[in-house]
Amino acid sequence: MPQDSKPPSSKPAAAALDPITFAVVKNAMDAIVDEIAYTVIRTAKSEIVKDVMDYSAAICDARGEMVAQAKTIAQHLGAIPEAMASVQARWAGRIAPGDAIILNDPYLGGMHLPDIFMFHPVFHEGAVLAWIVVICHHTDVGGRVPGSNAADSTEIFQEGLRLPPLKLFEAGRINETLEAVIAINVRVPDRVLGDLHAQHAACQVGAREIGRMIQRYGGAGFSGYLDALLDYAERMTREEIRTWPDGTYRFTDHIDSDGLSDAPVPLSVAITVAGDQLTVDWAGSSPQVRAAINSTLSYTKSNTFLSVRCALKGDIPNNAGVFRAITVTAPEGSVLNPQPPAAVAARALTGYRVMDTMFGALAQIVPDVMPAAGEGGNTVVCIAGRKPDRSPFIVVDMISGCWGGRPDQDGIEAITNPSQNLSNAPVEVMERTHPVRIESYALVPDSCGAGRWRGGLGLERSYRLLADEAVLQLRADRVLYAPYGLDGGGTGGPAGNWLGEGAARRALPGKVTMEMRRGEVLTHHQAGGGGHGDPFARDPERVAHDVWNGKVSVEFARTRHGVAVDAATGTVDAAETTRLREARNS
Repeated sequence: MPQDSKPPSSKPAAAALDPITFAVVKNAMDAIVDEIAYTVIRTAKSEIVKDVMDYSAAICDARGEMVAQAKTIAQHLGAIPEAMASVQARWAGRIAPGDAIILNDPYLGGMHLPDIFMFHPVFHEGAVLAWIVVICHHTDVGGRVPGSNAADSTEIFQEGLRLPPLKLFEAGRINETLEAVIAINVRVPDRVLGDLHAQHAACQVGAREIGRMIQRYGGAGFSGYLDALLDYAERMTREEIRTWPDGTYRFTDHIDSDGLSDAPVPLSVAITVAGDQLTVDWAGSSPQVRAAINSTLSYTKSNTFLSVRCALKGDIPNNAGVFRAITVTAPEGSVLNPQPPAAVAARALTGYRVMDTMFGALAQIVPDVMPAAGEGGNTVVCIAGRKPDRSPFIVVDMISGCWGGRPDQDGIEAITNPSQNLSNAPVEVMERTHPVRIESYALVPDSCGAGRWRGGLGLERSYRLLADEAVLQLRADRVLYAPYGLDGGGTGGPAGNWLGEGAARRALPGKVTMEMRRGEVLTHHQAGGGGHGDPFARDPERVAHDVWNGKVSVEFARTRHGVAVDAATGTVDAAETTRLREARNS
């Protein structure tokens, strides 16, 4: 019989909780949620989930507060509270064991349509004690452009199949009607349904393991420890924020444009520290735009929470207790809190810039922690068409690039953005599965921002189309507004996009939907990370090492760092370096 999601009424007092058992439960929850994530990888159908790893997993308590998160895409998880609220509002009193509810509607707590949430309740003695949540980015959910991720859509109705909270599984049995509706609305139903079943399998693994925890500690005991985990994270977060200097700290960054106009899209933040509480206000940011880079409020909050979490100590648990110390506001009708039917498919780009903007403000509060701007978030290259047998193919490549220079170390190359845990798709997998050939995959020399600690280098990927024709959808940025440096560090190298080869090669805008023909080559250069600290304070031997490894040129070393390097031997000309640096300071 369906029941309300009510936790047991009697729980042990916080003082009665055993600290050893508390630590055991904390570590067990972390292990279980990672096992949920591993199950997704082992059972998923699409490359975007099993190779790129664009998915996430979490465990929530009966109220829907996240108590544990897997080592997956953290960017997703701050959106869970609003999505869970929609699920509980729609299905209150009608949830039963074996149910699995899916949702992707951005205006009901979702993020964009390809990200489908699945919520699986865990029951004990007729009441819901926990929820397993798995979110996957699906290869396609219909709409006007393959991949359902086009930046140039102008309303959500163009973007694909929109799902309010619906039961895909009811009492353990699949809803064949809903399954059929999904299958007929997407271009690659075998992949989409395969990934949905992978989500369900992972939810069942989580429910099984949480059930064992409940059997061991009892319903009230288990719920008491979950409450204690949330309170512990909140207490640790507030204790650290209390050490930050009170005041209001502001920063503005930009998205190049929305792709439909040339106007830049500013994001402005004001972080107010008052005792142990943060208020983050996004007033002054751009109004919502016509194109699909609008970020729903749930996603804006998620990236805001995550940015603060990156500035906190690493031993604070990753759960919703952290959120309690942070209040986030964004004006209605803004690019960070759009009103329907605004398009949101490419909202990830705006989420990345939310984090860049937050990092710029947080660097004024905790300058010994925050890095310069990285590549600006992953680039999405989607190439879709039909193979010779007329079966569809959709390449969804999410290129992960580099970090900016850090207060005590260089940026890192070929690494996921801090907001995610993505992996660059293996060349062999793309070429084996789809009619494309990767012509180049390399670091871009001289693309790093100069600094005492330089930024990471941007990546290059080139794709040759081997099918007769395809639709190209590109979502890139940082062409005009390069990643910023900190504390005197230089900006990173800008991004760039080109179609064609040799003299016929022409530049493309950062956001475009267009046709490609057989043999054409798309080349993308991702932006490099900003530098941290005075470039002329960089150790000359580090500069020479970068020259020797082909990361920067002799000219870059000379003009950006004031270091003279012999290209043939890779050694520093100490006398000329001294002259260059003294001349700069004179």
